[in-house]
Amino acid sequence: MFTKLHQVIRSFLVGHNNESFSQENRNIPVNFSDNFSRQWQKLLLLSLPSIVLSSLVVTGGIIALRQNSNLEFLELVAYDHKVRLNFSQSSNPNLLIIGVDDADIQQQKRWPLSDEVIAQVLNELQVYNPRLIAIDIYRDIPHPPGTESLEKALLKDNVILVKGLPSEEDEQGVLPPDNIPEDRVGFSDLPIDTDNVVRRSFLYVESPSGKLKEYSFALQTVLKYLENEPNYSFEVTPESLQINSQKIPRIKQNSGGYMLPESEAFGWQILINYRTKQIAKVISLSDVLNGNIERDLVEDKIVLIGVTTPSEKDTFPTPYSATATTNFDMAGVEIHGQIISQLLGIILQGEKTFWFWSETLEWIWIGLWSILGGVVVWRSQRLWILGGNVIVSVTGLWLICFFLFTQSGWVPFVPPLLSFLISGTLVLAYKTVYQTYHDPLTGLANRRDLEKKLQQLNEQKNSDSSELVAVLFIDLNRFKTINEGLGHQAGDYLLVATSQRLQEQLNSRKHLGRVGGDEFAIWLKPVTDKQEVVNFAEKLQLVLSQPLFWQGQEIYTTVTIGISFGETDKNFRGPELLRYADIAMHKAKAINSSRPQIFEPGMDTQAVQRWHLEKDLRVGLEEKEFKLYYQPIFSLKTGKIAGFEALVRWDSKTRGFVSPGDFIPVAEETGLIVPLGEWILREACRQIRDWHERFPRYPALIMSVNLSGRQFSEPNLVKQIQRILEAAGVEGDRLKLEITESMMMNNVEEAIALLNSLKDLGLRLSIDDFGTGYSSLSYLHRFPVDTLKVDKSFVGRMEEGKDSQKYISIVRTIISLGHNLHLDVIAEGIETEGQMNILEDLSCEYGQGYLFSRPLSVENAEALLAAQNPL
Repeated sequence: MFTKLHQVIRSFLVGHNNESFSQENRNIPVNFSDNFSRQWQKLLLLSLPSIVLSSLVVTGGIIALRQNSNLEFLELVAYDHKVRLNFSQSSNPNLLIIGVDDADIQQQKRWPLSDEVIAQVLNELQVYNPRLIAIDIYRDIPHPPGTESLEKALLKDNVILVKGLPSEEDEQGVLPPDNIPEDRVGFSDLPIDTDNVVRRSFLYVESPSGKLKEYSFALQTVLKYLENEPNYSFEVTPESLQINSQKIPRIKQNSGGYMLPESEAFGWQILINYRTKQIAKVISLSDVLNGNIERDLVEDKIVLIGVTTPSEKDTFPTPYSATATTNFDMAGVEIHGQIISQLLGIILQGEKTFWFWSETLEWIWIGLWSILGGVVVWRSQRLWILGGNVIVSVTGLWLICFFLFTQSGWVPFVPPLLSFLISGTLVLAYKTVYQTYHDPLTGLANRRDLEKKLQQLNEQKNSDSSELVAVLFIDLNRFKTINEGLGHQAGDYLLVATSQRLQEQLNSRKHLGRVGGDEFAIWLKPVTDKQEVVNFAEKLQLVLSQPLFWQGQEIYTTVTIGISFGETDKNFRGPELLRYADIAMHKAKAINSSRPQIFEPGMDTQAVQRWHLEKDLRVGLEEKEFKLYYQPIFSLKTGKIAGFEALVRWDSKTRGFVSPGDFIPVAEETGLIVPLGEWILREACRQIRDWHERFPRYPALIMSVNLSGRQFSEPNLVKQIQRILEAAGVEGDRLKLEITESMMMNNVEEAIALLNSLKDLGLRLSIDDFGTGYSSLSYLHRFPVDTLKVDKSFVGRMEEGKDSQKYISIVRTIISLGHNLHLDVIAEGIETEGQMNILEDLSCEYGQGYLFSRPLSVENAEALLAAQNPL
């Protein structure tokens, strides 16, 4: 069932699955402006099978447990807790209880009490004109002396007596005296639940044969109280008792949290609405006998007489017993007072009667919370969010049930709670497994799942013949810039939109996965023509280069794609195929290729070598294997030293000397250039301070340091440089930062703001390799720079070749531009006298290159400073 449902949903989302790559692809989407929530709707649909399946299983299981009374105890505990929270603090002023306690029994020196004592109590009470006197003490046999006096007192029309509940076998039960009319006699029977707590009360019973029809003691008391009221009426119906206009529904076998056996569900029962632990004022029997009673306590009231001492075993546990510290049980006469007060409140004051949902509604209620448990778990992406959502949901369930309880509704709490928790647990287990093999943002397979699928290709082949498999590794270019520039939501949107576009081209999610932060992979099988795969990759590049729209802004991006091919034979290794495609993609990036790159033998060796280089680079940073060399910058007018450019060199303990052209790109890509660049700045500043102290005759000596693109993007760059200057004790104008024009053009306005902050530190700024980037002259005048540096590629071509005049013109233009903007100009890469002479003729102020000096160690640079006369 789960598999079929999953297939239906998948086919709805992405169309029919097709294993062959040779089918015609869909048209390329020209525009994409889908709402971001579309992907979340897909992910929710993908999670539906687990949620629905777990909900069905859990709901069925919980209902089965409930129908077998397995949850009744827990639900009754919850019911008791709601009773304790909901009860009123005020007692009923229309009730008075005369309690027979231990002191009364000791004073009378007998039990049961004599008829004379009870008659005396009745006569004393009648003096104060009570509305009713209800005696909750069995008087089935005489207890002389005073039997005649008691019989006379019981003849009063306002006296109600209690008797025992008869049965089919014994229709007599515990009977009152013979001369008492039936409308002044009611049976006492408080059904006790399985946990020994009294929560229900009988009002009326009728045997299946119809021979036995009896009213309860509490109901008879209420009916007698109301018989003189205007419009008084009383009727028994199959579903309820109707008194006046109020209907009092009966408890059924499955009402609320009950699943009562048929033997306990007969008769008309109601839940006792306990209002307070002390429903009425209680005075002792001795107080009445001694005349210690006030008229207003009795006049026009219902007076209940009963045993309140626990020693006579006429007390019962109630919902209050679980938290009581004294008086754990409640006397039967007090429980009857609760029932009488409840019935009078319903009939005279219109208070609500307890109501219950039907069995069908309760099942739906349980099912809804089971579904909610699955949804809450699926949508909670972090553990603390999940914990918070569970607490909020469980609290909400309790508040709903308690609010309905205050409105006299008993809606089950425990079954939906368990269904919520168990369903959520099942979905959490599925989600854990799902997220092990899927990307949570896009819902696509992750790298682990994709590798597993690739490995299974060889196991699933239908014949001994091998098939060609292709893997495309796709990397989004400029994703980091978009993610940081527009925010992580825009980055998520870009990833989701890219996954949708790829799915539209593939017509199947099965062939697609997200295998990295901004990387996707596609596997295709069977492949009949490698060129077809290349054509498809180029088509993907075109599709994914179409603009996206995020909050009114267009987002442009491109992709780099690597391709690998493999045969599904005994040597087939799916994960290796994915790795090869990854290597090919990085190769395409390294050579700045705009076309898909196919993996070739040897590329993996280069990747391994690069990995080892990265590892050694980290070790080199830790072991301080780097040194700075200094290439002097000369004034072309005077031939004297104007400054030095600090150049990093790596003398590895394991590799020996490593060319900057080899390790600088790796440091840039891995981010190691940031700590390396910070070390270069500290060391360069320390060195220029030392030289200013040792060679005071060079007051204008400047140290130039190249700033990498990664450093330029660091948010704390300005504070970092400020700390370095302060630690080294160097004035800002002794340090010149060389920044390439391409770095500044990524985000012009941010670059200008950063450059101004650097200038505020007193630093000098230089545009390095000027003329090789793509800066706009309209921005150049806004950059707060001091120097333009002519790239050596122009300088080196000024002497020879048919294009020498063209390059001389380019250099002349750069120098003129710099002078017009009041900037110094430095030419780098000067290697011949002819080049120097041309630059002198063009009025270039400074130069550096092998003609003057190679980069020097500290010792050789100091020797050069000592040998030269700066004047």
